[in-house]
Amino acid sequence: MKQIIGSMLGIFVMVNAYALEPLKGDGDIEVKKSVDSPGKKMLNVLFKQTPQGGVYFDFYFPDEDTRSEKPVVIFIHGGGWAAGNKNKAGSGSFNVVHRALLKEGFCVMSVGYRLVDKKNGTTTMRDCVIDSMDALRFLSAYRKELGIDPNQIYTFGDSAGGHLAQMVLLAPPDSLQGDPELAKYSYKTVAGVSWYGPCDFQDPELFNGSTRFAGRIMGKDAQPEDKDARHREMSPVTYLTKESPALLMVQGDKDTTIPVKQAYRMQVALETIDAPVEILIVKNAGHNFRSVDAPIEPTREEIEEQTIEFFLTAGTGR
Repeated sequence: MKQIIGSMLGIFVMVNAYALEPLKGDGDIEVKKSVDSPGKKMLNVLFKQTPQGGVYFDFYFPDEDTRSEKPVVIFIHGGGWAAGNKNKAGSGSFNVVHRALLKEGFCVMSVGYRLVDKKNGTTTMRDCVIDSMDALRFLSAYRKELGIDPNQIYTFGDSAGGHLAQMVLLAPPDSLQGDPELAKYSYKTVAGVSWYGPCDFQDPELFNGSTRFAGRIMGKDAQPEDKDARHREMSPVTYLTKESPALLMVQGDKDTTIPVKQAYRMQVALETIDAPVEILIVKNAGHNFRSVDAPIEPTREEIEEQTIEFFLTAGTGR
């Protein structure tokens, strides 16, 4: 049954299952740190219901909201697919990048997703991808109310979120569908940035022989014969083509969590098919750009600047 729901921003929409309404006082969701922005914002927007509960995102409008078809950057947090939350968008370097993009007229969406259930295997990495893509389908459904252009989508994430940002960027929008009510809505990605995120799970040697993430891909119902197909499906490099949207992959050369081999794997792929991918190797950097034995090069501030510049110049979104 349809109903009219208004948000604190004065947006009114006719809805069936969804409402663009900030959810206040939800016991399971707390925004401890939001992006430092003077513009309008919508926090804890429920965009889908799952057997594990509701899934939410935070949405930030540009400092000066003067456009009716604004580009959107979707930020996807890290945490090994099993931890973390959307509050990370307002922390440290992520806040720096998002603040700069908001000043340039972008919207920013920090998306939550179902976390991998490492104990029971009821949710997997695939669910993380599906939720992230469903968030964009939701935005597409309400593009007029939000004043966004679903054909100007940019992706950004770190670690596991870097992987998810690559997946959302490169996988076809009509693949990996989740909520059937959202399946009919589409979007187009323009460019994306991955900070120390993996691109290929098919070869354990890219993780220095480790298979630590296999269980997060397989889940409880997977059979041994499913291994190759599931690992391939969750590997962004398999979706890379010459026509893919632009990707900047930033990786530390001393990262033991996501080894630099992952960036070199993507580099081989891009050179083979002449794909629009840029690789930035950060010297003396471990995971999270933590310095190892010497200061990192380029500096964190320079990485932030290069990330912002990539978003501003890649594709045709601005």
